[in-house]
Amino acid sequence: MRFLFLTTGSHVTVYAIAALAHAVRNAGHEVLVATNEPLIDAVETVGLPGVSITSKSIRHFLATVDAPDEMAVTGRGLGRMAAATLARLRELAQDWPPDAIVGSSMSYAAGLLAADRDVPFVRHIEYLRIPMAEIDPVAAEELVPELSRRGLVGLPEPDLVVDVSPPSLRSSSAADVHPMRYVATNPQRRLQRWAYTRPQGRPRVLITSGTHHRMLAGRSLRRLAEQLTAVNAEVVIAAPTRVAEEFGATADDIRIGWIPLDTVAPTCDLAVHHGGATTTMAVIAAGVPQVITPPNTHTRAIADALANFGAATTIRAPHQADHELADVLATSSRELLADSRYARQAQALAAELAALPTPADIVRTMEALVAAA
Repeated sequence: MRFLFLTTGSHVTVYAIAALAHAVRNAGHEVLVATNEPLIDAVETVGLPGVSITSKSIRHFLATVDAPDEMAVTGRGLGRMAAATLARLRELAQDWPPDAIVGSSMSYAAGLLAADRDVPFVRHIEYLRIPMAEIDPVAAEELVPELSRRGLVGLPEPDLVVDVSPPSLRSSSAADVHPMRYVATNPQRRLQRWAYTRPQGRPRVLITSGTHHRMLAGRSLRRLAEQLTAVNAEVVIAAPTRVAEEFGATADDIRIGWIPLDTVAPTCDLAVHHGGATTTMAVIAAGVPQVITPPNTHTRAIADALANFGAATTIRAPHQADHELADVLATSSRELLADSRYARQAQALAAELAALPTPADIVRTMEALVAAA
């Protein structure tokens, strides 16, 4: 069988679909991943065959929308991107006819292409609290010409919905959602011993703000790290090279640079970050409590869901100076490290994820869907 994966967004959405795509290949099927040119390197990094369907990034399409509402910008921008990539996708499907199309949650071209090809459409909800109920209607409005040409009055309904959210935090209430265990995926390098072992006799705190968001400037990041080491914590900071250089020299109890989250997160006692989707999911899977300072609507929804469950605390500081935010994050970190209730709730979420069907289990469901088509 042939499965065409469509992924939309940033590098993290590629990492999010990798586990399911690899499970499909490991079951003996063929896989192609279609995405924007700027994401092809991420597809290659996770060891999957990729095809570019547009030279433009998602930011290009979002920038074409003039609207004050974040959900309107997202929905219209993603709708425009779907429309712009359909011709290339139809050409790809002609050259390489798929038996099923698996689209990440915001890949609206996936359903349209599946309707064109009359093959099953799988919608993959690849991380937590994606605001589909708000974005889908806006994307549908943007795609009215494409829908009308196909005789559709709305977005194509998926034949299968796969959701990696922990059941306690799931926003979709549809009875036909198929839960799947989240498997953290990120670029890999040779590991040193500290990365997969816990420090003896002291807590370890992970700090990260992902690839694109800047949570704290270098001096304030150092201020946060030093307040944590002052209470005997070891600090590991996942940061790109430019941030590590800005941070400067480190002591023995602070590490900064490339950090493999899938390996390091399970060795930590706390994670401090911006609420990015894949960071959050990797930390949830590791059973680690979180301090989150979310910069936008989606990350706020993620942070609030975790805080309401008791596995995190949310710091909303849109107008705070950098050094003030560092102090607030340090205070919250000390509080969570001292309160075992957060760790218990985080471990409960990890147990929920671990009990869900594996990507290999979902592949069998997808095989049956194709066989019945």
